[in-house]
Amino acid sequence: MPRANNRRANQLRPTEIQRGFTKHAPGSVLIKTGDTHVLCTASFEAGVPRWKAGQGTGWVTAEYDMLPASTSERRRRNRERIDGRTQEIQRLIGRAVRAVVDFAALGENTIQLDCDVLQADGGTRTAAITGAYVALCDAVAFGRKKGLIPGEPIREAIAAVSVGRVDGRVMLDLDYAEDSSAEVDFNVAMTASNQFVEVQGSGEGATFTRGDLDRMLTLGAKGIRELLTAQTQALAARARRRR
Repeated sequence: MPRANNRRANQLRPTEIQRGFTKHAPGSVLIKTGDTHVLCTASFEAGVPRWKAGQGTGWVTAEYDMLPASTSERRRRNRERIDGRTQEIQRLIGRAVRAVVDFAALGENTIQLDCDVLQADGGTRTAAITGAYVALCDAVAFGRKKGLIPGEPIREAIAAVSVGRVDGRVMLDLDYAEDSSAEVDFNVAMTASNQFVEVQGSGEGATFTRGDLDRMLTLGAKGIRELLTAQTQALAARARRRR
């Protein structure tokens, strides 16, 4: 069965990273991966949570949610209680981004990452990680310009992508239709130095071999290297903020 837009099995969806998407946040990125669109903002706060106070180190944390009309059926807002899926995803985003941060160099400051899915077509959590890193870079640049960050807290870049086996074929960057019918589904986060930070995967009513796993990780790493290039290009471009 051909993929949407005749995409090859090893091909990412078209990816766009737009910095400065909103006016007020120090870091603000709209990332589009195909029909998945995620707004990632990074807010800079002086001070850290009470449990980290006095240690001379900073903190990075993340929240994630999907807007009610981001899917074909309206999704209720998480107002009083965060559902298990949302909690799992925002923890994943926080873990992934913290893996590339030097908290001592950040000083006693907190960067809050907020990832809101505007439109979902699979791969929202991986797009959120990729976009959140760029938003983090802009928030750090803001803090350094203000003289609030003592060092360079970002060690290296990080990005993430989905990969899976669909109809017996290993495929990169699954859209919703592919993800919902996948026999095996993985989310992979990796740094610019080719270090894996997170590998989440499971068989969906099927098993997979060591060879399948190796092929999926190799394909995921290929896609992440392309996303790292897209991040670099976005950060090299001048951010245009709305006025």
